[in-house]
Amino acid sequence: MPDFDREQKTEQATPRRREEMRRQGQVARSQELSSALILLLGALVMYIAQPMMTTAFKNIFSACFSDYIHRSMSFDSALLIIQQVALATLGALAPLMTGIFIVAAVSSYGQVGFMVSGEALQLKFERLDPVKGMKRLMSLKSVVKLVTSLLKVAIVGAVAWFYINHRLADVPPLMHYSVGAIFESICRWSFELVLVIAAAFLVIAAFDYAFQRWDFERDIRMTKEELREELKRSEGDPLVRGRIRQIQREMASKRMMQDVPTADVVVRNPTHYAVALRYEPASKAAPVVVAKGMNLVAQKILDLAREHDVPEVENQPLAQTLYKTVDVGKEIPPELYKAVAEVLAYVYKLRRQTVKA
Repeated sequence: MPDFDREQKTEQATPRRREEMRRQGQVARSQELSSALILLLGALVMYIAQPMMTTAFKNIFSACFSDYIHRSMSFDSALLIIQQVALATLGALAPLMTGIFIVAAVSSYGQVGFMVSGEALQLKFERLDPVKGMKRLMSLKSVVKLVTSLLKVAIVGAVAWFYINHRLADVPPLMHYSVGAIFESICRWSFELVLVIAAAFLVIAAFDYAFQRWDFERDIRMTKEELREELKRSEGDPLVRGRIRQIQREMASKRMMQDVPTADVVVRNPTHYAVALRYEPASKAAPVVVAKGMNLVAQKILDLAREHDVPEVENQPLAQTLYKTVDVGKEIPPELYKAVAEVLAYVYKLRRQTVKA
């Protein structure tokens, strides 16, 4: 990716962006780490399974030089011999291949988790663009990959040369050993050589993994415009959200006004605040605010209350406190019980007087 494009990407990638990249198969993964672990495990398996592999290959060589050479050769017999040797060789190498498969799967899962991406396998003609291809070749990622490859070649060459040079004196005596002893010595030396190379590869792989994660995080960053567009897609257009909130407020206000006639009393101040209360001892432990409002909304509540003969009580401190601390549909808090009880007692007294009159 060109540097000027990356300079514009100043925002951290969102979870949605990361999920999109993951679906496309773009994740922070180090092939060098997987290769180093496979090489190391291969050496360990060879060392642990050496006795079994030695016995298996001895049997193969013994069968080839003591049994198969005395058989009359035909196409069918030759094919049978090839099949038997191939199966025996696969059996001898089975521990090594199984271990490599397991470590490859575990290494990949440890880096990126379980991931199946069909998009990564799709044919995309933009990948054939020679201009983009040259940009990829000149990118920092390509330079790091080239340096890593050269380091690997240099390490393999240097380690192999020093180790083989160290073991040259041990090679001539092998002619006096049995086939099994020769194979055992070769396996031991191979294990030692591969182990040293794998250890060096692990150091390179650790740096490569750190670089891949850093480069991936830098690559998936977003511009401010991309971030705004994604927020708009995930949360909706601000104008649409505003309209939805307005409709919700209108519906809530309509429901609130429908509950005013059911109130027991409206506490006002004197026209700036209006709070309608309803008390149902059978179902509620405390009075409930069924409607509240300021200025024009308060006046509308008062008009509805007068229309349906709901009593009004002017109490400036109580009206303001109820409006500011209690939401519509909620019970009043315990600290307001006494003040509201006095209001309700006054209302009930008025009702009894009206009934007597």
